[in-house]
Amino acid sequence: MDENERKTLDEARSLLNPCRVCPRNCRVNRPAGELGYCKIGAEAVVSSAGPHFGEEPPLVGSGGSGTIFLAGCNLLCIFCQNYDISHGRQGAPAEPADIARVMLLLAGRGCHNVNFVTPTHVMPQLLEAVILARQKGLRVPVVWNCGGYESLEALGLLDGHVEIYMPDAKFTDAGTAKRLANAADYPEVMKAAIREMHRQVGDLVMERGIARRGLLVRHLVMPAGGAEARAVVDFLADEVSPNTYVNIMGQYHPEYHAHTDPVIRGYPTPEEIAEAREYALRRGLRLSD
Repeated sequence: MDENERKTLDEARSLLNPCRVCPRNCRVNRPAGELGYCKIGAEAVVSSAGPHFGEEPPLVGSGGSGTIFLAGCNLLCIFCQNYDISHGRQGAPAEPADIARVMLLLAGRGCHNVNFVTPTHVMPQLLEAVILARQKGLRVPVVWNCGGYESLEALGLLDGHVEIYMPDAKFTDAGTAKRLANAADYPEVMKAAIREMHRQVGDLVMERGIARRGLLVRHLVMPAGGAEARAVVDFLADEVSPNTYVNIMGQYHPEYHAHTDPVIRGYPTPEEIAEAREYALRRGLRLSD
C-alpha cells in the first residue's frame, strides 16, 4: 500500500467515528460497536456473493456481474424489495481482507466486474478491500451500486478506486423522499452525488458490449410516479450529460411496508412505464436495458 492509499484509507476510517459516512451523520462511534441509522457497526456484513445475471446488460455479458450484497442500508425505504438484507441485516461479518478474497474469486470465475450492492454505509471497509484486492492483482472494474444517498466527502475518497457508479435516482420530491425513506434532503443530496460521480468517471464506456468505466443511473418507476420519472430524466439530460445511460425500471411491486402507503401499495401501469422510457429517449438519454 503506497503512501497516498494509506492516507486515503486513514481519512475514510476517520469517517466512522463520529460516523459521517453518509448524509445521515449519525455521529456514533462505529469502531466501538455503536450503531447508527444503518444498524451496522465496525464490520461490513456480507449477505451473499456470486455471479449475477439479472443486472443491466452492460454489466452482465457472458460471465455475469460479480455481486457482493452488503447487509444494512442508510435509506431503509418502506417499499424495499431486499428488506431481509437491508432492514433485517441478514449476513455474516467480514473483514476487508475477507472481502478482497471474495472479489478475487469472483474475477477468477470470469465475472466482468465486482459489484458492491448497497455499499454506502460501509464505504471505509470496502475501500480497504478494493485496495487490498488491487494489490493482489484484481483487474476488473469495481461497481458502486448504491441508493444515491451519498456523502460528497465519502465519494471524494472513492475517486480513482471505483470505475463504474450505478446509483439510484429514486425521488426528486422532498415530500415523497420523507414519506418513503425518511430523507427529505434526498433529492438535493442525490443530485449532488450523481454530478460528482459523473465528474469522476464520465459517461459510460463499453468495450465489446461490456461496461468498463462510467456512470449508469437507475430509476424505479413507482405508482403514479410519472412526474418523478420525468424530473429524473430532465436532471440527467440537463445537469449531468445527455449521453447518460439510464435504466428506467418497471419491476416495482409492493413489498415490506408498502401496503401502509395509499399511493405505493399498488403497481405502476404499463402505460406509466412506457411513457417514462419514451420520455428518456426523447430527451436523448441512452436506455441500458
